[in-house]
Formats: sequence, C-alpha cells, structure tokens
Amino acid sequence: MYELSVQRKFRAAHAITICGEQEDGHEHDWQVTVVVAGRELDEDGLLCDFLVIQRELDRIIGDLNDRDLNATPPFDRLNPTAEHVAKHIAEQAAEALKSQATVSRVTVIEEPGCAATYRMS
Repeated sequence: MYELSVQRKFRAAHAITICGEQEDGHEHDWQVTVVVAGRELDEDGLLCDFLVIQRELDRIIGDLNDRDLNATPPFDRLNPTAEHVAKHIAEQAAEALKSQATVSRVTVIEEPGCAATYRMS
C-alpha cells in the first residue's frame, strides 16, 4: 500500500458549543494533512501527482481561510469542532480527488498537540 500526504495551513476563528454553552470566539492557525492511499501506481510510478492534491486542498481550505467558521457553511449549521472540520475537509477532498486517488484520512491540528483525525471508511 502506498500513501501520499500533503500539508497546508489556514487561519480561521471559531467558537464551539460544549454542553449547550458556546465558548468565546478565538482564532487558530489550523494545520491540515490529507493522506491518500492506493495499491497501484500509474505508468509513471505515481500514486497521484502531489500538485493535484495540493491544488484541491488549497481550494477547499480557501473557503475557510480568514473566516469565522461559525458563519461559514457548513459550520453555520454544524458545531465547528476540529472533528467536524476534519470530516468536512476529508469529504470535500474525496469528492475532488475521486478520479485521481482515494482519500484515506485527514488530520487537523488546532494548536500544537491538539489534533483530530477523520478516517474515510
């Protein structure tokens, strides 16, 4: 099994709700890692071109960058937890890359030492 990973960063604010109470809004420099996996390489010896993954990830996080996640779809309806951010990015990446690669997992780091991972099934 081969795996490729691409990392990117974006800055966004959020205020999550815990036990019915919304915390104060605050910003993070979010770090995102998308991992794609597969058993076969193409005739060039590639699982997928890194540039394709980078371009799609940049497009996805571009919609989140410098935003208040609480006011940004889908988080205007969904608690903007790190877990939900990871799942959202994973689903968007899987759709964008479906003809190129299979997304295995996405990890988002809110701050050093605090990571959430969503694994595609």
